Amino acid sequence: MEIIQWTIRFIVEGGIFMYVILAVWAFALAVALERFKKLSYTYDVDGPSFMNELQRYILSNDIQGAIRVCSGSQAALPRVLKSGLKRANQGTEQVQNAIDATALEVIPKIEQRLSYLQLAANLSTLFGLLGTIQGLIQSFSAVSAADPTQKAEVLAKGIAVAMNTTALGLLAAITIMMIHAFLMSKSEKIVNEIDEFAVKLQDLLGTKKAIDD
Repeated sequence: MEIIQWTIRFIVEGGIFMYVILAVWAFALAVALERFKKLSYTYDVDGPSFMNELQRYILSNDIQGAIRVCSGSQAALPRVLKSGLKRANQGTEQVQNAIDATALEVIPKIEQRLSYLQLAANLSTLFGLLGTIQGLIQSFSAVSAADPTQKAEVLAKGIAVAMNTTALGLLAAITIMMIHAFLMSKSEKIVNEIDEFAVKLQDLLGTKKAIDD
């Protein structure tokens, strides 16, 4: 209970900008939660294992089986590779064009809204500083009208209150930046796997076609 009371007092004493920072923080956490769900459970897949499974179908000359495996997943990598498999009987250039076209469609969805987190972190810091400046202005205004014996006390209290917004702004920015870095690493992992295994699929299909011919 003491922690809750201290938190409420901390926020109330910080002024209006405390609520702005909390709103930005809540927005960032909502975006982060949505992105985490998408990147972890919708778009991600175990790339090496998935590619090994496709390779078995392709080497067994069962392209349709490989396509069915891709169709059974909503992840980004299977979707990209599926477009290449659909043109397995065509030339290497057609396979690459299909893969590139699908990758251009999928990759922006992977990276979607991640830039909002970086913006939220910057806004949290700036609103914290703005709140501090406002608090200092109010403190010096109060000091000018205060009794001389109370000036030091009024100024100290005002500065302490002004620091609340800086503390909350920095706390929000730090947490958002850490979450952003984590989600960016997951996003880059998915994109890198698309690049890697798309090239491997093209090489596999090209080699198989050369052997068949």
